[in-house]
Amino acid sequence: MVRKLLVIGLDCVPPNLLYKEFKEELPNISMLLDDGYKAEMKTTNPPITIPAWAVMTTGKSPGELGIYGFRHRIKGKYNDFYIVNSRYIKTPAIWDVIGRKDLKSIVVGVPPSYPPKPIKGYMVSGFITPGPESRYTFPITLKRTLEKNFGKYIFDVVYRSEDKDRIVEELWKMTIQHFKIYSYLASKDWWTLMMFVEIGTDRVHHAFWGYMDKEHHKYTPGNKYEKIIEEYYKLVDEKIGELLKNVPKDTVISIVSDHGAKRMKGAFVINQWMIKEGYMKLQKSVGQGTELKDAPVDWKNTLAWGWGGYYARIFLNVKGREPYGIIEPEDYEHYRDELKEKIQRIRGPNGEEWKTKVYRPEELYPVVRGDPPDLIVYFDDLYWRSAGTLGWPTMYLKENDRGPDDAVHDWIGVFTLYDPENTVDRKEKRVDIQDISKIYLETILGETDG
Repeated sequence: MVRKLLVIGLDCVPPNLLYKEFKEELPNISMLLDDGYKAEMKTTNPPITIPAWAVMTTGKSPGELGIYGFRHRIKGKYNDFYIVNSRYIKTPAIWDVIGRKDLKSIVVGVPPSYPPKPIKGYMVSGFITPGPESRYTFPITLKRTLEKNFGKYIFDVVYRSEDKDRIVEELWKMTIQHFKIYSYLASKDWWTLMMFVEIGTDRVHHAFWGYMDKEHHKYTPGNKYEKIIEEYYKLVDEKIGELLKNVPKDTVISIVSDHGAKRMKGAFVINQWMIKEGYMKLQKSVGQGTELKDAPVDWKNTLAWGWGGYYARIFLNVKGREPYGIIEPEDYEHYRDELKEKIQRIRGPNGEEWKTKVYRPEELYPVVRGDPPDLIVYFDDLYWRSAGTLGWPTMYLKENDRGPDDAVHDWIGVFTLYDPENTVDRKEKRVDIQDISKIYLETILGETDG
């Protein structure tokens, strides 16, 4: 028997907030949790919005998808990159699979969904959409309908800013509009799967974690924004309650995140470490915060360099692969091994030991497609992000070099299933993100479907 499934995607939500700290303040979510199944969700390598949602909805690893983050370096270039969009996803998602059975879906904001692809049903693209002037719906007529009823679609907010009052105002405005649209679309009676991702939970964590977390180096007791994250969760819970009024009573409901979140301790300036260790050379000194693309790198004498982000991507300057490559292909593994060993020995600003993990892509993925880095680095188990800029007086920054950011991603997110007919029979305390598409298909179709 085919079942309706509503997937409520809350980007970046960790179990400690949803299942514990805020649970009693969230009556609608609590009902789903108390009467349903909940588990920790082990996210993917790397724990990044893109590729995590794509892994979840296709059941394929980042290596199989060839997607390792938002940006990817163009082969043979030092500073040129491309941004992943929906066209890079070649594997059918769960809505494609059920579409082959003539079942319809409504998909809203699931990264990376811009530009929107034709599906059997409706699609509205997500936060990587350039703006409301873009063609962001399938079918195109849906855009006119949404704008007529709800105004110009708000895809995202600028959250790396010191103007916290503006962030709060825009977050609330965006989220309220999104849930009005979710409720409007949910009221259609023809869908079998409805899945949306609310990006606001991610933005509120990054903008305000330091105001909430007593262990964060930014935290000040009694500050103005101490309860903002909790208040935002209460807003989302209220809107979920309104949404559920438009959903048939026998619908299976899932709340899921793509990864977790935790406090950011700082940012490690990877390329200054590369210079210190002799792997990178500059032709002259640079000013504070200089972008790698603007730095006078002496590529003919540079062995390796890194990218910033929630994790570091390390690239080697290989002869025959890069324009000024100096590492002989037969020495490639030697330098990878050497860098891996040295990076794992990096200590914190006070000499404290870090739980840094360094991987070759082929160690993480049985299949490695696309344009992977040579090494994937998680500084101190993700507590320290990577800063790719140059010219800083220290290798240890207390702030993100891209603007204020209080949180980093974490390995564990949430996964829940609520079935009003009590047919969910799951016992696992932890679910792997790569298995969720199978669980959803089995829920909808009553059978595992490839």
